[in-house]
Amino acid sequence: MVLQKIDQSQLNRIKPIFRDTFMGEPWNDDWSDDGQLTAYLEDLMGNRNSLSLGLYDGEELIGLCLGSIMHWCLGNEYYIYEFFLLRERQGAGLGADFLQQVEEYVKPLGVNHLYLQTDRSMPAYRFYQKNGFTDLEEHASLFKML
Repeated sequence: MVLQKIDQSQLNRIKPIFRDTFMGEPWNDDWSDDGQLTAYLEDLMGNRNSLSLGLYDGEELIGLCLGSIMHWCLGNEYYIYEFFLLRERQGAGLGADFLQQVEEYVKPLGVNHLYLQTDRSMPAYRFYQKNGFTDLEEHASLFKML
């Protein structure tokens, strides 16, 4: 498996993988609106500090880590917005290897910690805990539907 930096020129390869992951169990998100999905991915990949990494098995793109390097009082952090593998590639240890490769990639960029958010009720929560992430006791994520 090889980790490579990717950019918005890869959107047509990214969208099917994104849909495969998030439109099925356990997420069941509705990404059927192609314009909305394109805009979301461009938002994640198109800002000044974006860092998008793809995991390849030969020529096949099998995983993505979409994030940004953010400057914070504790140093630089890599804020991961989306991290995923094709569903049929999950559960075999590839995710942990992919995450380790991401960590090794960002360290030389001055990043000293990773930050992400996920739902506690999803298997991803336990995956991140197994890979060294901890809950921020004083942190609250808030949401308001308009």
